[in-house]
Amino acid sequence: MINTLQQYQKELKAELNDILEYWMQNSLDEKNGGFFGRIDQENKIDETASKGAVLNARILWSFSAAYNCTKDEKYRAVADRAFGYINTYFIDKEFGGIYWTVNCKGEPEDTKKQIYALSFLQYACSEYYQSTQLQAAKILAVNLYHLIEQYSFDPAQTGYLEAFTRQWRAIDDLRLSSKDANEKKTMNTHLHVLEAYTNLYRIWPDAALYKSIVLLIKNFTDHIINQQSWHLHLFFTEQWKVKGDIVSYGHDIEAAWLLLEAAEIIKDKELIAQLKIVAVKIAVATTEGMDVDGGLWYEKEAGHLIKQKHWWPQAEAMIGFFTAWQITSLSIYLSYSLNSWQFVKSKIIDYANGEWFWGVNENGIAMQGEDKVGLWKCPYHNTRACIELINRIEHLKCN
Repeated sequence: MINTLQQYQKELKAELNDILEYWMQNSLDEKNGGFFGRIDQENKIDETASKGAVLNARILWSFSAAYNCTKDEKYRAVADRAFGYINTYFIDKEFGGIYWTVNCKGEPEDTKKQIYALSFLQYACSEYYQSTQLQAAKILAVNLYHLIEQYSFDPAQTGYLEAFTRQWRAIDDLRLSSKDANEKKTMNTHLHVLEAYTNLYRIWPDAALYKSIVLLIKNFTDHIINQQSWHLHLFFTEQWKVKGDIVSYGHDIEAAWLLLEAAEIIKDKELIAQLKIVAVKIAVATTEGMDVDGGLWYEKEAGHLIKQKHWWPQAEAMIGFFTAWQITSLSIYLSYSLNSWQFVKSKIIDYANGEWFWGVNENGIAMQGEDKVGLWKCPYHNTRACIELINRIEHLKCN
């Protein structure tokens, strides 16, 4: 077991370096500043592509977290670049918050206020503050928390509303992307508000923030987690009425460990005990989406399996099943985590062009026409899987 974990950690350290090296070599926009908005699967750069808030926030988080893990100054330099660009071009100096996109020159483009994007910037700023102790990063993170609570929190039903105009007024199209349902509340935004609030609590253990985290966890246990199937509901009305029946296996296993992490960071013993049980139940439910090759299928809708294996559910499976193993000591869950990593090594890593493919089809062939860098293709899920497991294995070795 010890040798297996040491080998797992060794491989993840090498992969973390490879992923970040790809981004340092390919994504820096030396002409217009910051990072390119899109690079295709063959590494062709689109210099005119829009630059997304989520991409830039995730770059800031990834390189900050990598620096916190390795203390390698080259990662700190990229994090500095990301924070500087976001501060200069993405922050709405008049109305607060962050633009959804800017154009290739950094001019505001889509100025809507998507709470998902504010959450990711808060998540990233909290991580960057841990790297730098830069007060501006902490101030921005706290300010984003107050904006989310002021405009997005629903005091009547609890939970968080999805999106607003630049001026924080109601907006017709609430969706993160064209594939999403146009509903007032979503699992995805709640998961990443929780993730952001948890990271903020590490640097700012505020009493009101503590209550916000506890209430978010309650939103999951009361509304978002299906207590029969242990999958997550994805879309809701303002009154928490469930809309649709999509199962997202990647989000299931991601939520399993993020919910437990939130309880652990705020040191709530009762919630920790409750969410250890929940994490294992969700992990068991997620195994429904596992293929014999160790890969995790993307989604199921109306009982129909979407036979694609995207990059990010594999990364989350690596962490989520490792978590279930740590809770239960049952070797089957460690095997699931290792099998996910084996699948990534055999099918998802692009050994020719670098980084990870967007995904593969049911025949294990790389999906065509997808981004290597884009609004959604970011160095976040895969670097986080590496960092999270490197740190956990290190902790196990020291205890």
